[in-house]
Amino acid sequence: MLSIATLLGGYRTGYFPMAVNGDIRWLSPERRGVIPLDRFKVSRRLARLMRQDRFRCTVDAAFRDVIQACASRPNTDGNWIDPELLESYCLLHRVGHAHSVEVWQEGRLAGGLYGVSLRGAFFGESMFHQVRDASKVALSTLVGRLRRRGYALLDVQWVTPHLEQFGAVEIPRSHYLTLLGESMQHDCAFQGNNCTPVLRPLSALRSS
Repeated sequence: MLSIATLLGGYRTGYFPMAVNGDIRWLSPERRGVIPLDRFKVSRRLARLMRQDRFRCTVDAAFRDVIQACASRPNTDGNWIDPELLESYCLLHRVGHAHSVEVWQEGRLAGGLYGVSLRGAFFGESMFHQVRDASKVALSTLVGRLRRRGYALLDVQWVTPHLEQFGAVEIPRSHYLTLLGESMQHDCAFQGNNCTPVLRPLSALRSS
């Protein structure tokens, strides 16, 4: 199992772990996917859906269930989460650095996401859905929380067509590392009351 210090040290320096062919590899892509929090896009349809209260959202209510669901999706996207990484993130959750957003429908887990919180950055790791639109609701819930608590950076690792609809962009690693360093100047808490963002906002993200 990866230690807390190893995990946080990796994220702090621009790396994230993946299980590849039985080994844990640390990646720092040349092009990094991020969602600018001030440019997050919510479609009219999704906004209308969220107003209808068809789903109930919680935070950190079922972290292990969420990560297990992400790891067992019926495609290759979740295969990078092996048992060692799963337990490592559960440990990180117990000490307050890994968090989940759960979306429920009629008492059942319909979707969710999880990631790592460090100072003013949130590193989105994976999401899943069992019911249509549940992962979209989870992401919208996450962004609202990060905005309210003064976060500066939402890292999504790679841009996918699914994330592009929410405003995700690719930026060079050098630019990402600059934004990451600035986000470490913030003092934000995903849970609790402590959240003191720096007065100087981050410069607008560039897509190239």
